[in-house]
Amino acid sequence: MGARSILMPDVGEGVAEAEIVEWTVKVGDLVKEDQVVAAVMTDKANVEIPTPVGGTVLWLGGAVGDVLAVGSELIRIEAPGLPDLPPPAPRKPKAAPAEALKPAPAAEPEEAPLAPQPAAPRPVATSGPPRAAGEKPLASPAVRLRAREAGADLRQVRGSGPAGRISHDDLTAFLERPAATSSPAQGRAPDTRVETIKVVGLRRRIAENMAEATRRIAHFSYVEEVDVTALEELRASLNATASESRPKLTLLPFLILGIVKAVADFPQINAHYDDDEDVIRRFGAVHLGVATQTPAGLTVPVVRHAETLSLYDVAREMKRVTEAARAGIGARDEMSGSTITLTSLGALGGIVSTPVINRPEVAIVGVNKMVIKPVWRDNAFVPRKSMNLSSSFDHRVVDGFDAASFIQRLRALIEQPALLFVGEGAK
Repeated sequence: MGARSILMPDVGEGVAEAEIVEWTVKVGDLVKEDQVVAAVMTDKANVEIPTPVGGTVLWLGGAVGDVLAVGSELIRIEAPGLPDLPPPAPRKPKAAPAEALKPAPAAEPEEAPLAPQPAAPRPVATSGPPRAAGEKPLASPAVRLRAREAGADLRQVRGSGPAGRISHDDLTAFLERPAATSSPAQGRAPDTRVETIKVVGLRRRIAENMAEATRRIAHFSYVEEVDVTALEELRASLNATASESRPKLTLLPFLILGIVKAVADFPQINAHYDDDEDVIRRFGAVHLGVATQTPAGLTVPVVRHAETLSLYDVAREMKRVTEAARAGIGARDEMSGSTITLTSLGALGGIVSTPVINRPEVAIVGVNKMVIKPVWRDNAFVPRKSMNLSSSFDHRVVDGFDAASFIQRLRALIEQPALLFVGEGAK
């Protein structure tokens, strides 16, 4: 009986290290060949790591949140017919930046059983406490997606797989369980639960980027009301003749065309500020980031060279990159390199917001919800559709006058949408 050491793989694109975001096994578990044992994160992509051999898990190379270099030992598995390996050396995992000041204890190898013991059949269970307080449920992305769509809380589902991993059968049993009958309430008992969630992976990177942006950028926000009645009439007219080659349009492609035209008049808005080198880089190309909510957190996929695209080209490309981001399959050049960002919460947009700039950019345009309100025109109140643009700028390099002038130019383009297509087609 020998052991096999599985190393952190090289996932390509020059990545030198990756963060452990999930273990699907624990020491002592029996695993099968090609079974996924861990998930790691590099940049903004999650990668699942399978084992090339079956056997018993002897040792894990770190805890969730640890950062391992490519080529370092990730996991050790005992299997028949393999040569013995020396004991794993104690390792000091590289702490992620948010935890750099906290000492990280080295992972200690646990004593392995003398021989693998056959695993007893695990029946699907739907009752009883599913796991210890604060323990993260283990499940594949497909199971997590199905749970979200069904409105199920995976923390309440008992998993019958290795390390309590939740399978589709476990989720089905949970969803089909009989409804619990409740006795008449005799007053409300105090809720003393405290859930502790370790911040790892994309959520930690979002937290670090937001903190760094607000710490280093001198934000100021400018809010303007925009009448979108004419634009909405145009959008409805175009959508009435939608086809496979001309899909239905949301408001955002029109806004992207407006931003492209507006930054042509205000190039200082379409720029990066490198405050380490005290250099401003103004771009001719408009690589427009679209803030997108994904199951893993907020990402900013990029519509590249928006200045070359027509209305429907913008719509198709925006849909493609945002869907790839939500699925976690966006390419690296589709997830970085934006020169200005557009953010919208749609119907949840509220009246006013103060978006955080996507550093090293110097501006972000935010869209609030659309409302119908009475407006005094031609000696009478008439219903008009309006919304607010809540935008933020880096006051270190963008003056208030320039920011206001840029938004007023964007407002004029939106309120008179024919100006969006002057000299261009809407093919």
